[in-house]
Amino acid sequence: MLSRDTIVSIALLLFCGFLIQAGFQIRDPQFGELSPAAWPQAVSYVLTAFCMIYFIQSVLANKADIAAAKADEAAVRHTGVVDWLRYYANPIACFALYFLFLATLPFFGTLIGGTLLVFALLSLLGGIAPRQIVLHAAIAVISVGAMWSLFTFGLRVLLPRGEIMPGI
Repeated sequence: MLSRDTIVSIALLLFCGFLIQAGFQIRDPQFGELSPAAWPQAVSYVLTAFCMIYFIQSVLANKADIAAAKADEAAVRHTGVVDWLRYYANPIACFALYFLFLATLPFFGTLIGGTLLVFALLSLLGGIAPRQIVLHAAIAVISVGAMWSLFTFGLRVLLPRGEIMPGI
């Protein structure tokens, strides 16, 4: 019998195949620079690699782990809305932070808003000890700064600028 993870990984691999096929349908205007299909195809191949790892792990998982996971899931039955909210508190909070990021994007812009989002997500999920906060701030600044630099200078994509720092 196939586990849920195996079924989901197979569905994701089929979707990745669709994405790769669609990437070959992107018209190349022959401007002499990077093809418009390069970025979507690169993302599709990376996503396919991750889905393949997921598939291999799901197949190699032993039956005892699957039985233990089912027992844990059965033990955590949700009897009401409050239990459901308590069980899914982290994903709900992450989505709320992301929608707050989207709502404040015109004011903060990509660079500041993205840094605040990554910092808030890391602090929410990783704890707020003083040493961790410094680490979360460093990771947020470095990762968002690198992505912003890649898109702005490497790919020449105009990212949303905020009212705080309209020049950046």
